[in-house]
This record gives sequence, C-alpha cells and structure tokens, in this order.
Amino acid sequence: MSPIPRRSLLKAAAAAGAAAQFSWALGAKNAQAAPRAEAADADPVTLDWLEDGGLGAAPGSTVGVPWPMGTYQEDQTFALTDANGKAVPVQSWPLAYWPDGSLKWTAHAVGAGSGKLTLTAGTPAAPDRKVTVDKSGGTIDISTGVITARIGKNGSTLIKSVTRGSTEIARDGRLVLIRQPEIEDEDQGAVRTERFDGTISEVTVEQDGPVRAVVRIDGKHRKGDRHWLPFSLRLYFYAGADSFRMVHTITYDGKQEPGKASGDFIRGLGVRFSVPMRDAAYDRHIRIGGEGTGLLREAVQGITGLRRDPGAAVQAAQYAGQKLPDPSTWDQRVTSRLQYIPHWGDYTLAQLSADGFTVRKRTRKGYGWIGAGGGRRASGFGYVGGVSGGLSFGLRDFWEKYPAQLDIRDAHTDEAEVTLWLWSPEAQPMDLRFYHDGMGQDTYAKQLEGLNITYEDYEPEFGTPYGIARTSELLFWANASTPSPETLAGQVEAVRTPPQLAAPPKQLIKAKVFGPGLYSEPDRSTPAKAKIEDHLDFLFTYYKDQVEQRRWYGFWDYGDFMHTYDTVRHQWRYDVGGYAWDNSELSPDLWLWYAYLRSGRSDLFRFAEALTRHTGEVDVYHLGKWAGLGTRHGVQHFGDSAKQQRIANTTYRRFYYFLTADERVGDLMHANVDSDETFLVLDPQRKVRTDPYTPDRHALSIGFGTDWSGLVSAWLTEWERKGPKWEKAKARVLSTMEGIAAQPNGFVQGSGLYDLDTGKFAVADKPVVSVSHLSAVFGLNELCAELIHLVDMPRFKEVYLDYCRYFNATKAEQAARYGSDFGTLLLFQGHSRLDAYAAVQSGDATLAKRAWTKFYSSDGYSESSPWKTQELSGPVTLVPGSEAAWVSSNDTALYGLAAIENLALLGDRMP
Repeated sequence: MSPIPRRSLLKAAAAAGAAAQFSWALGAKNAQAAPRAEAADADPVTLDWLEDGGLGAAPGSTVGVPWPMGTYQEDQTFALTDANGKAVPVQSWPLAYWPDGSLKWTAHAVGAGSGKLTLTAGTPAAPDRKVTVDKSGGTIDISTGVITARIGKNGSTLIKSVTRGSTEIARDGRLVLIRQPEIEDEDQGAVRTERFDGTISEVTVEQDGPVRAVVRIDGKHRKGDRHWLPFSLRLYFYAGADSFRMVHTITYDGKQEPGKASGDFIRGLGVRFSVPMRDAAYDRHIRIGGEGTGLLREAVQGITGLRRDPGAAVQAAQYAGQKLPDPSTWDQRVTSRLQYIPHWGDYTLAQLSADGFTVRKRTRKGYGWIGAGGGRRASGFGYVGGVSGGLSFGLRDFWEKYPAQLDIRDAHTDEAEVTLWLWSPEAQPMDLRFYHDGMGQDTYAKQLEGLNITYEDYEPEFGTPYGIARTSELLFWANASTPSPETLAGQVEAVRTPPQLAAPPKQLIKAKVFGPGLYSEPDRSTPAKAKIEDHLDFLFTYYKDQVEQRRWYGFWDYGDFMHTYDTVRHQWRYDVGGYAWDNSELSPDLWLWYAYLRSGRSDLFRFAEALTRHTGEVDVYHLGKWAGLGTRHGVQHFGDSAKQQRIANTTYRRFYYFLTADERVGDLMHANVDSDETFLVLDPQRKVRTDPYTPDRHALSIGFGTDWSGLVSAWLTEWERKGPKWEKAKARVLSTMEGIAAQPNGFVQGSGLYDLDTGKFAVADKPVVSVSHLSAVFGLNELCAELIHLVDMPRFKEVYLDYCRYFNATKAEQAARYGSDFGTLLLFQGHSRLDAYAAVQSGDATLAKRAWTKFYSSDGYSESSPWKTQELSGPVTLVPGSEAAWVSSNDTALYGLAAIENLALLGDRMP
C-alpha cells in the first residue's frame, strides 16, 4: 500500500489566448499539463546491489524505479525474478506520477534475495512467510513470520516485546534522554543531570505487508510535567526476517543562550532494551564490535584462561558461543570451583572521537572497571544473550557521528539492559550555544561591515539551534541462539552498510527523470571527454579524502564538508565566518547526485546519502518561526542569520527519496509545501533593501531565483507524489510559472509580489533588470528543465531560455535586449550549462559554442588548473595528508554540474 493516498489528477487546463493576455484563474492559457504520452516500451529493468552481494543479514531493501511517461498506469502490478528466473516476493507502490497520470516512480520492497533481480510488469509472488499487522488490541503486533514485535500505542514503552517463536528475546524498548541543566566551563562545580523518557503521542501504521510493514511513532521526552525534544521514529519489518530496522529522528527544541552556563544541554541520548537472560552464566555471551568485523567475544562467566583447564573442547565451545556440556563432564577441579569465577555483567564501548574507542567491563554496579581493549573505529555493533537466544544491535555511522556509546548492563542477572547511545553520556554535554557575541554588530550597517571581513552574516539571536534535527539508523536482530562468528560478521556489515538495491543509470536516463537530457553515462571516447571525466573523478576523490584527513565527523557535522581553503594555514577556514561549513552552498548536492545518476557508483551514492541526511536535517529548521528555512554556510550549521529557501531546497532531497523511498526524507519534502508562509516572518533581503518594505500577505517580495526554486521544488514534488496537499501544490506550480512568464522581463525581472492566498505573482507595471549570479545556481536550471518537460507552457519556456541566453552574453547584447546590462556578474563557468541547455532547446549553434567557451575559458577551474594535490606533513599540518589549495567548494559544485550537463547536452559538439 502507498503511504500517500492516491487521487486522480486535475484535468489539464485549456489553452487559449495570447501569452500576454493571461486569464489569471489557475490553470489558464499555457498552464496545462503535457498530454498523455503514448505507451512507452516497457522493457524489464535489471536491479543490482550498490555493493557486492545481496541482503546478507539485513532484513530487506527498498528501491525506487523510474518509468518513461506513459509506460504504466496507476493500477499496474510488478513481479520480480532472480538470475535463475525464480520468482522473488516483492511489494510495490507508487512514489510519483507524470502529469498524464501514468507512473513516474514506483517503490519495490524485497525481504530476501541476492544477485541481480529483474523487475517486470506482472503478478507479484507472495512470500512464504508474510509480514502481518494486527492493530486490534492494546498494542500493534507485527510478525515477519520469524519474529513478532508488540508496539505500544501510548506510554513510554515503544516496543513492548520482541519474540522469536515462544521465546522473548527483548522487551521494554524505550528512549532515554539525559539533560544537564548547566555547563561548568571551569574546573569546579557539581554536575547535575536528570533523565527523561520518550513518551508516545501518536502511532501510525504506514504499511502493512505482505513484504514490508512500517510503523511510525511520534512523541516527546517527558519528566514530570515537562515534555520536550520531539522524536519521530519508524520501525521497518520485512517478510521472513529475524531483524528490524529503526530510523530515529530528534528535533532540538531546548534553550541554550550564548554567554550563559544554564540551559538544555543534552548529556546522553539513547535507545534502550531489556533482554531476558535464561541461561547459566557460562552459557551467556557478550559480543562487542571492534574495527571492521572484529569482535570482543566473551562469556558472562568465562572458563578460558583459568588456572585449571575444564577441557579444550569446552573452552572452544564457549568461545564459539555454543551450549556447553553439563559441568559434571568437565574437569572437576573447575566444576567444584565454579562459584569462585567472577560474573562480568557490565560492558561499555565508548567512541568519543572519530579516532579512538575503548572497551571496559566490570562485574556489576558499585565495583571497579577494568580495561578490555580498544582501537580506532568501532563498528557500533553488539550482542547480549545466551544459547537460548539473544539480541544483536547496531548503530549505523557509529564512529562517524561520535560521540557514541554501547552499554550492556546486568548481564549476570535475569534481565540485561542494552543502551545504544546516539550521544554518549561520557562525552561533554551537547553544547549548541552560538560561538561569539557579535562584537558590536547591533545594526544592519555594522552587520554588513562584519560580512565584509569575516563573510559571516551575523544578527543577534539568529544563531539558534532551536528547530534543527538529526536522524540516526539502527538495526536489531532477535537470534534463536548466540550467532556464529560468521553470522555476527554479516550483521556487522549490515549495520555499517545497509544493502541497497538500485536501478541502473540507463533506466534513469531513459525515464527522463531529474531533468531530461542533463546527464548521460560517463564517456571517455575522446581525449577531451576523458580529461573532463578525470577531473570529475579527481574532485570527488579529493573531497572524500579531505573528509578523512580533516576529520569532518561528529553527530551534527557528519555528511557536510567545508566551503573555502586557507592557503596560509594549510587548513580549511573552519573558524572564519561564512567560509566554514558549506551547507549546500551552490548545490554540491546536485553535483554529487548527478554524478551518481550517470555512473551508478556506490561510493558516490554513500557520500551523497550522508550529505542529504545532514543538510536536510541539521541545516534546516523544522520547528519554530523559521520552520521550512535553511541556514547559509558558516562556522556553525545554524549560526548564520541568512535563513533562506535556498538551503531548505526540496530539490536536494528528491534524489534520495525517489531512489530509496525513504519516508523520513519524504516527511521533509512534504513539510516544505507551505514554506511560502515564512516570507511573512522573515524577509531574506532585509539587510540590503534601499526602499521601504514590510511583508504583506498579499504582496510578498519573492525572488525568481533562490526563493522560487526552493518553493516550486516542494510544490512540484507534492504534486507528483499526490501528497495530501497536491492540488494546492499543483496550482502553485502552474500559477507561479504563469506569473514569471507574464512579467515584462520574465526571469530577468528578478522578483515579483506574491499573494499567499491566491498563489499568484502580480504582473509588474514596468520592466526591471535584476539579475544575480546566485539566482540559477541553487537548482533553478535543473528544475526548469523538469518543468519545461512536464508542463506545456510555451511562454515560460521562452522567458527561461531568454535568461539562459543572456546571462553569459556581452553587456552590449544584454543592453540591446533589455535596455540595460546585467551589471557585474560571476560564476560564468557554472552558467555555461544554461548556455548548453538553451542551445539544445533552441537549436542555436552559437550558444553551443559559447557553452564550451565559458566552460573552458572563464572563471572556475580550467585546463591550466593544477589538477593534482600537494603532500602535507611535518609542522605545517596537524596530520599528514594532502592539499589542493586551488580547490573551493563553490567552484567544485559548479564545475561538476557544468561538466556533467555540458557533456550530456553538447558532448558531440565539443571544440
């Protein structure tokens, strides 16, 4: 079943009248959807795994597959087969529709399988063991055919129990929050903490099988009368699986003020289960994941290494996790003294940095800890249980999103306790206070002066974390007995890299999704093409290596990278205003996702996945007056006072959603549908306006570049998903396209007055020339290419192609067309892709030539750029590594997009 209700599309609007004589009812002239396409060639699609293998120990995988317009209608069913032609059970549902009502994207969930799979139209095979959901009682009971989870509908116990057959493996799944009300910056003071428990406010079954079931749980953390730190988590169950997946999101709504030691500081944030312990102490096992698939393998009561030997076979069996023979069969010198062998009930693995973890254990609370080992980067995996069953558990991106921790407590008693700490209580409290006091920047004039020196757009009280979020992924297995080392290694790998099915680049290109014609498969058929491909590979490899060298890791930071390099310090400008974290500036998200779409490379997918998870959560507000807005690049992800649509841009999220059907990213995109309301709260141009302006509900100033591209991407996505507000979203897509098309200067007009109630732009009385180098570099070209493909509106296409034609034109050409030139502009290399797009759409050979000229011989990177790194070591750098001092993230994003799009559009017309 689809998580979004299916509805029929509105009828296409009639086309009549001249472009300059729009009837301003929604769906008027030039606002109709493209006509229904003829049924396309419905070839089978071969799906493959991003990494080698298949599901392995993971519970299942879900993949999004695009279809050319007209291929399949909404009621189409799908079948899946393996390489041998054997039917593989699959659950399918629509993700998006073309304007003609045919399927654009479909999602497909599998609960078993390895190797390549073939997807065709047909009747799906039913799984031998279906996922079933029973909502009739006081709990929601979900069975995979192997395990059953009872999910609470209220209270603080989210998962009442997890059973396998008749054996209860885990119980009392709950969320734990430790708040520290005060930070002591000096070396004196008493640390006080208080514990909050996650409390359910709403539970929703989003899918109910037969292959995949999804349950969403929302609530807040509570202690007494206080409810705060909202959470939203989803539980995923697949047919035949002995495990389930959890996607856990928190949104920060506490208070931390710069200069003050008191506030809502998170000391610990975790997910906790109780695990019944039924076996003899010597048959209870602990497994802690170390580096790679390495494991600490111990028993609660260990019988290896003793002064007296119980027998080699007995020791080997305990180390293997097997049930031991009756102690009466052991060497009696051991059996008679079993009561003297300690029981180790508590274990902790703490990863407090990206480069080090420690493991320690103790017999029980109140007794001393002893070191049990350590290393650099732990897998985030553990197991506790015995020969009659136990719980495996894992936290993805464990060391990358440090400080993290795994705790096992009371394994020597009848009930052990497991906690996966997303924020380790042994780390410093989560300090999100703004990092400086503004240094006298109490007016817009002074703030602009500050911008001129540190490139930071400062404004008092704007550097707040209130409303930012973070999502984590966890896996749990209900094991019938202590797993073998090989099984445990498979579970570790599933935690570290969840298996992901993927459609091939050929299908994405054929379906014409994400901008028809804007990307093509890598081509090294000529030296010129090969050189650009080498440059693209160099840039991606460099950033991947810089993440490691510069340690761009941490709970709030992982997934992002830095903006600009400091050539003197041989360091990225991590501490200099707006030069620090990139926050999606100039669309690196698009560069990475288009690089993946054309290549199918798993390393590109994983890098882009981490960026999408980060920017969609951390760099955007999800609560409060700025909900729906993102924050410009800066020293802290939330610190800059420029809160704008361009960072919250749904365009950056669409790729991951449609490729994986990830519900959390779907939430983020739906939340943006009403973000036009934020223009009432905050004027993005407030510091630089020269004319008086007060936000007016019926006349909001909205730019046609960075503002509108963010808004229309959310509306378009809601429309094609047929989300709850799709009719409103469709109307706004069409009406705002009409409004831009009707302006005297189209896109060159720069902005328009927008009515929140009607969703229309007023038509300006006179032409204005207002062009910014930023307008088209936050996804505008890619969005307009999609819109022109989807919506038959000739005037809109005309004004957009005009913008593309004249941005890189000479000042004389601009003035001849518009009455004045565009002023001083930048980023010509990045805008060469606009030339390329317009050249193909118009058949203009002169534009095609100019596209390559601007790509090779303007700003940005060129053939004369070094295209190599310099080694760093010794006293000039913190750790040995390399630098490419000529690389900046702005230029990288624009070069990457221009290279990919120019090759696809004009690769046959390279100089």
